[in-house]
Amino acid sequence: MSSPVLRRVVRRETHSPRTVAMIVAVIVVILALVYVGTEIVLSVLGQPALLLGPAAAFTGVVGLPTDVPAGISIAAGVVMALIGLILIVLAVKPGRLPKHALTPAGDAREDRAIVADNGVIAASVAQRISENTGLMRDQVRVGVAHRRVDVTVIPGFGEQIDRDEIRRVTDAELQSYGLAPAVRTSVRVEQKKEEVVR
Repeated sequence: MSSPVLRRVVRRETHSPRTVAMIVAVIVVILALVYVGTEIVLSVLGQPALLLGPAAAFTGVVGLPTDVPAGISIAAGVVMALIGLILIVLAVKPGRLPKHALTPAGDAREDRAIVADNGVIAASVAQRISENTGLMRDQVRVGVAHRRVDVTVIPGFGEQIDRDEIRRVTDAELQSYGLAPAVRTSVRVEQKKEEVVR
């Protein structure tokens, strides 16, 4: 997948735009500006304010107590700075879709791009674990996130589970997909509730 066009296609398929968040933010700013403009026009025309006129707002800000402890002022400033930083990061960083780009092992073709949904990858890994270990398919649960694959195995009564074997099967299957970005695997053995109660 060396073509710049294919790289752009994969990026578009695995990342979500921030269009909705941007539209909501713009609408909120526009409504705030319309409100402020309306209050100013009403004040100039000598009409009563809808909520709080410019003069009352200015007086309220100027009349704030000046004996507020420095710690509270610093904490408020830090909170506002963090909120601003989070908004900047959300505006600049693209969102991620639950998908991965695949480069299957042995596939030397550079004229195509493969993108798979995380749910499809999880189902395929669970099926491979089931086939290789002899576990029933409903005893294996797999969750695929952006950089992590979580495998949960629910053994039957008295059934012994080799966690290392499951990790080996999972890693081999994921390696054959050539996921980008690469993922880490964690394996967990969960006991059935009725067994724990006994």
